[in-house]
Amino acid sequence: MTFKLFVFYTFAIVLVASALMVITRRNPVHSALFLVLAFFTSAGIWLLAEAEFLAIVLVLVYVGAVMVLFLFVVMMLDIDMATLRAGFINYLPVAVLVAAVMAVEIFLVVGPGNFGLDVFAPPPPMPADYSNTASLGNVLYTVYMYPFEIAAVILLVAIIAAIGLTMRKRADTKYQNPSEQVRIRKGPDRIQVVHMDTED
Repeated sequence: MTFKLFVFYTFAIVLVASALMVITRRNPVHSALFLVLAFFTSAGIWLLAEAEFLAIVLVLVYVGAVMVLFLFVVMMLDIDMATLRAGFINYLPVAVLVAAVMAVEIFLVVGPGNFGLDVFAPPPPMPADYSNTASLGNVLYTVYMYPFEIAAVILLVAIIAAIGLTMRKRADTKYQNPSEQVRIRKGPDRIQVVHMDTED
């Protein structure tokens, strides 16, 4: 076993263990921190596959931005975990079935047989001036342009739906109406003059 293969198996074991901890921890903050560990180990595996751009994007975007947002939301919201776990056992068989189907579908789609690659064989050597970022951008915006645009539209719809679902109007909140502010007149709407008799 080569050192590179040893590092790969180490990262893979840590990744699977941290993913299991994400879904089994009772504390949501602990789950989010284990998810950060899973992201870091995934980035390490991508570095071994010579996909440096994807590894850096995973660390910067997901660990640096998305997970910070997750931790902020989890810490700020008062989540009743007992209520969430009340029906967990009832849905466990369906969850196991869905997970098994997803695993089979992922293996059928991204399996090594579909790409003609040997999992244990090293990637072919590239020239010194090779840029995987340029190659990724070239493929993404030519061959996979329409799927990329469809994914962007789906994400936009998801963002709008999330905002619409989480917006709440409270009765005690004061709102400004710009149309009423524009229609304000200089005299009686702004200043009220009170006449009072003078006292000796």
